[in-house]
This record gives sequence, C-alpha cells and structure tokens, in this order.
Amino acid sequence: MGEAVYIRVSTTDQNTARQYEIVKQGMEVFEDKCSGSTVDRPALQELIRWVRKGDTVHVHSIDRMARDLLDLQKLVEIFNERGAALVFHKENLTFTQDSSDAMSKLMLHIFGAVAEFERARIKDRQAEGIAKAKAAGKYKGGKPRLDEKAVIALLEQGIGATEITRRLNVSRASVYNIKKKLPLAL
Repeated sequence: MGEAVYIRVSTTDQNTARQYEIVKQGMEVFEDKCSGSTVDRPALQELIRWVRKGDTVHVHSIDRMARDLLDLQKLVEIFNERGAALVFHKENLTFTQDSSDAMSKLMLHIFGAVAEFERARIKDRQAEGIAKAKAAGKYKGGKPRLDEKAVIALLEQGIGATEITRRLNVSRASVYNIKKKLPLAL
C-alpha cells in the first residue's frame, strides 16, 4: 500500500510550495505544470498507471485535480475502481471504493462546479484583457509561428542564414534545422 501526492500548477512560473506541505517521507510525488482544464497531463496519467489497490492519493485541493466537473468525477471513479483512496486535504474529503457518503459526493460536485466556474471566469478575464490590449494597439499575440515556406524560398534564392534571420526575425538554429530537412542541401 503506497501513498502518492498529486501536485499541479497551471504554468511553470507558479509556486508549488503550499501543495508540498502535505508531502511526507516515502510518498511518491507526481507534479504537473499545465492547465487543469484537461486530464491529458503527463504526471496525472503516470499517477493513474502507478496507483494500485490499497494506495492513497493525496491532493491539496479539488481544483488541483481538475477544473472540469465531469473530469473530476471520472478521476475519482478511476482511482476508486482501482481500489485507491483519494484524499482532498483542503476540503477534508476522502473518497474510497466502498464509501457512499452522500454528503461527500454533494461536496465534490459543489467544489468541482466552483472549480469549473473559476476556470471559465479566468478565460473570460483573459479574453477581456486581450480585447482591451488589441483596442489600445498593445496586443502582440502569441509567439509568432515559424514560416518554413518563407525560409525555404529564401534558401532556394541562395540567401544565407544570417540574412534570413534578419528578414524573418527567426533564429539561425531554426533556419539550419529547416535546411537540414531539405532533400538537397542548399
């Protein structure tokens, strides 16, 4: 019977320290730095493969596990079907295969719905901020995509990597990587 902790933050610059407070010696730690809006997260999938009957999975709070109510319900079901207990420390809720506490299930649904609502509000605020920045002419958008066709066209014209870098605002490494993929070295 093992114990594991699942830790998640949305971005690489966010701090996980408060979530590590529940970690005790001997526990396996699974940490993701990506959105909770999907269950397609590397450490979460690794945790699901790792967990066995009799294990306990600790999570700081429900919104660290999922930001979608249906995903949350499915994850609780997956862990419980495997015979593992799932403990949410902040909400003081525990779910096991043989627990049928109606109040705990209600609380899971309420907290899960709140997490989903918070995610929707975050997206709304982000969209509002982008719209305001665009209106003010300050929005630059995401990272520009590399236009491989433009790089290839310039290479075919005999233009060197340094000039392509200057013209297209791309790195020399990107130019050389594209050049390596070409059937004939230019």
